[in-house]
Amino acid sequence: MSTKKALSPSDIKEGRSFLNQLVDVVQQDISGSSTRRKYQVFVTGGVGPGVTSSLFQTVFDQDHSLQTSNQILDFAIGLYSGSQTVTGSSTGIDTSGKTLFPSQSLMMREKVNIYKQFAQLIKGDSTAQFTAPYFAESTTNKDTGITSLTNQSDGIDEALFVCFKRLFSRDRIKKETFAMKFFQSASHDVHGAKPGSDVVPNHRHGNINVTSVSGSKIYSDVGASTYSMFAPIGGEVAELVDSADTSRKVGLLFYEPGIAILDLKKVISGTQHVTGVISAMQGTSAADYAAGQTVIGSPALGGSSNPRARFIPDLMVSGSIDDIVDHIATCRFGSSTNTAITFQNVTEIHSTLIFCRATADEFNLSANPTYRDSTGRLMVIDPGEEGIQKPFTFATSVCLYNMKGELMAVAKLSRPVEKNDEKDLTFRVRLDF
Repeated sequence: MSTKKALSPSDIKEGRSFLNQLVDVVQQDISGSSTRRKYQVFVTGGVGPGVTSSLFQTVFDQDHSLQTSNQILDFAIGLYSGSQTVTGSSTGIDTSGKTLFPSQSLMMREKVNIYKQFAQLIKGDSTAQFTAPYFAESTTNKDTGITSLTNQSDGIDEALFVCFKRLFSRDRIKKETFAMKFFQSASHDVHGAKPGSDVVPNHRHGNINVTSVSGSKIYSDVGASTYSMFAPIGGEVAELVDSADTSRKVGLLFYEPGIAILDLKKVISGTQHVTGVISAMQGTSAADYAAGQTVIGSPALGGSSNPRARFIPDLMVSGSIDDIVDHIATCRFGSSTNTAITFQNVTEIHSTLIFCRATADEFNLSANPTYRDSTGRLMVIDPGEEGIQKPFTFATSVCLYNMKGELMAVAKLSRPVEKNDEKDLTFRVRLDF
């Protein structure tokens, strides 16, 4: 049993502290097939054998089939509905308002909808366009009322969305700690088309599934501490820049939701020639490829159309989301144990500090029945020494009660602490949440 004392407002203090944790995502976790999980929920219909694809892929810190694995981040691809990549490939709009695309394209409406979902989530407007720099200059036509970017290259038309999981991003990402190593140049297509020629010599695999070995860049949020920008819903945002040229804005980083948005036309060499096998609704005529596949950028592999295909817009239009994410994750981050992405997270800890004070004349007696014998004599005082010895107790716990007298929390001391009339004790109880 114990004795009680009411707390005063001065005994209760509120505070908060911050805990930082370093997060390293290694290259092989991103590029590995066992550490990257696909959710193939999209299925084409109508023409050909059909194509299945994910709408996003998840990177794990180990084999995703293991129960001990943890989700690190998600990759998704999106296209801005007003971009040249979308409008240039569209064949019109049907009576229900749905945008139409040719059969050579794949998942275009899904790519547009993903972009809109992120715009709604972060900006509160599904029709909004992400820009880098975040506050890009724009002009409004007085006659039409249409607003357009002064510099069209500021618009993020083809976006790579990197969404870090709550387990790793915690309450938010810490400013000026984010960095990502990314290969801007794809594997050099030494067998590609020569200038002035539409004929591509035989190149068995192309460069769509070959890991890049040169042209790496470091993209970071360096300089973010010197300014503050806020999205309507996404909270504080910083511009991702090329560390070698900080005036070059390549994307955005939203600290609180833990979302990085990269402009693909800036982080990769979009005009570089692309060759390889991708998914398609109509199978290729080449006998050595499975149904539901076709070749991009190489007549020698069976792809007679568009022999000079580029990563942007051709791969973004013709490839499925899995094709594009597979290329980025497998070829653009490397496959070693080196760090691909690193940052520090922030865990905000709200604390209530409760100071439980026992003055010299308090808590020197216990209400525990064993504290007295059957005659009422204090067990801590030797017989015959009642006028000489003083009572004392040993504190072992601090219990907190609400106004109704209901026990709310118990704090156990690491060891009993003696209390007598010559001691003032203060026990500090900290509640974190």
